[in-house]
Amino acid sequence: MTQNSLLATDRMQRWRLVLGDAAQDSCAAALSPELLRADAALEALYDAPRAGGLGASCPNVARWLGDIRDFFPTAVVQVMQQDALTRLNLQKMLLEPELLEAVEPDVHLVASLVSLSRVLPARTRDTARQVVRRVVDELEKRLKEPMRQAIAGSLNKAERNTRPRLSEIDWHRTIQANLSRYLPAQCTVVAEKLIGYGRKRSALRDVVLCVDQSGSMAASLVYAGIFAAVMASLKSVRTRMVVFDTQVVDLTDTAEDPVELLFGVQLGGGTDINLALGYCQQVIDRPEKTILVLITDLYEGGNQAQMLQRAAALKAAGVNVICLLALSDDGAPGYDHQNAARFAALDIPSFACTPDQFPALMAAAIQKQDVGLWAAKQGFVTNRAATDTVA
Repeated sequence: MTQNSLLATDRMQRWRLVLGDAAQDSCAAALSPELLRADAALEALYDAPRAGGLGASCPNVARWLGDIRDFFPTAVVQVMQQDALTRLNLQKMLLEPELLEAVEPDVHLVASLVSLSRVLPARTRDTARQVVRRVVDELEKRLKEPMRQAIAGSLNKAERNTRPRLSEIDWHRTIQANLSRYLPAQCTVVAEKLIGYGRKRSALRDVVLCVDQSGSMAASLVYAGIFAAVMASLKSVRTRMVVFDTQVVDLTDTAEDPVELLFGVQLGGGTDINLALGYCQQVIDRPEKTILVLITDLYEGGNQAQMLQRAAALKAAGVNVICLLALSDDGAPGYDHQNAARFAALDIPSFACTPDQFPALMAAAIQKQDVGLWAAKQGFVTNRAATDTVA
């Protein structure tokens, strides 16, 4: 009802809503009672002189949450909720179960709940887990099958065996390999040499997701947790999930349940990439079969020189190292350009990737394609050209 009222506004009424009460005279636009409620909801959040205008009471916040859901579409509601958390510091939105149930869930809300997981009141924790589970389930529905197909298809192409079982035979490549044994009279090929797909009884690749859990990487951490859960369910890859700030925590044991994994992280704090890479060096036991996806904005708070030495050592050992500056749909991330260029000089591509493209990225890495070239073809900005500008 009320969203239709907004759609029915004329040009000057829309400008009046955008510019606020100060533009009433210049716009000369009369607002209906419903539009005045929408204006009040916008003013409480965005009018600087009334910062904190939602007041201290939970009923005011609950009323405001109801109003914005009435007036604006879901995508706009999610943006306004995030703005309320950051501009007005309304963490109480997430500390009361009644308010939490009224919030429109999305990735950023999950990140906020994860960051507050240590201080959530007992009465709110179950509600918070339900909200996180709902968002995670929705994201898994969108991302799980593309991830499974990408990994399965790339492993089939990447691995071959010459003594396959019947179910493992790659008939196209087998026929190609035996064309010299074609019998015209029988119109058949004698398959003397069999070529099969890689066997999936043991892991064919190791994947280490090493994720920065500083506050700026919150959305990336949520997506990484979901992808870790998907890969953990596949026998053809051995997946390890590592998160870090100034300490390193291995969450591999909880990787199959993304909600448990996410509630095991502690968003915020400093960043010690060097320490995280050192841990990865210890746990990687098949370097030539390992893909290390380092998800960080590369703002190093630890030993930068040693960080680069460890990255170089991992590459020299045969590890396929990829640095994602962000794994989210949030647009261009902020990151340390000099460290990204230094990584590029080590032949470690650094770029931001959207969640929808991550399965294709993993497929390219499994097939040992040039990931930097792959990223450039997708339109992702890499730091290859910047290597000459950094000593």
